[in-house]
Amino acid sequence: MIDMDSRLRIAHGIAKTENLASVEVFQILKRRGHPDSPQPMVSNGWGGIDDAMVEIYGVVPECKGRGRPPTIKRPRSDWQYLQVVKNRENGRVVGIKPRVIYGDKDKVVELMGKSTVYVERTHLTMRTFNSRLTRKTLAFSKLLDMYMASAAFDDIIYNIVRLLKSLRVERFNDPIRRWIPRLLQWRLD
Repeated sequence: MIDMDSRLRIAHGIAKTENLASVEVFQILKRRGHPDSPQPMVSNGWGGIDDAMVEIYGVVPECKGRGRPPTIKRPRSDWQYLQVVKNRENGRVVGIKPRVIYGDKDKVVELMGKSTVYVERTHLTMRTFNSRLTRKTLAFSKLLDMYMASAAFDDIIYNIVRLLKSLRVERFNDPIRRWIPRLLQWRLD
C-alpha cells in the first residue's frame, strides 16, 4: 500500500490470495497508526479490499432491543474507498470507470482522483529492481521466507534510499536549480 501524500510504501501483504493479503495489509496499518479507521484509499477492481476493511475495522451495530442481537461487522460511515475499474478491449485499456464503495461519491472522487497510476508505477519499479518478483527467471522466489525478506528489503530501499522525482519542490528564485528534492538524501559522514 502506498501513502497518497508521500508516495512511500507503508505496508505490503504476502499471502496465497488477494483477500488474505489485503487482511494482512490492514492489520499492519492498524498497528502502525490507523487504529480506528482506514485511511482514504483508491484501488483497481481486483482483490477483496472492501471485505478486508470490514473484517479489520468493521463495527458490530448496537442491539436496538427486540430480536436477535447483530453479530456481523458493518462498515462505518466515515470511510472513503474508490475502485477504478478499467475497461479493456484486446488487452488495451480503452476507458476507466470510478466506482465508489464507501463514502460520498463526489467527495471521494475529488479527494483521490480517478487514477491508480502511482500504484501501478511502484509495482513496475518493484518488478524492475527486484528480480525475485519476475516470473520465468532464475531469481524467482519459490521459498516464501526469501520472498518476504526480499519484499521488505525492497520497501526499505524504495522508502529510504531512492529519491522520488514526484516529491520534488519547485524553487522560483534559483536560476541554477529549478527543482530540489523534498526528502533529504542519507549521507554517511
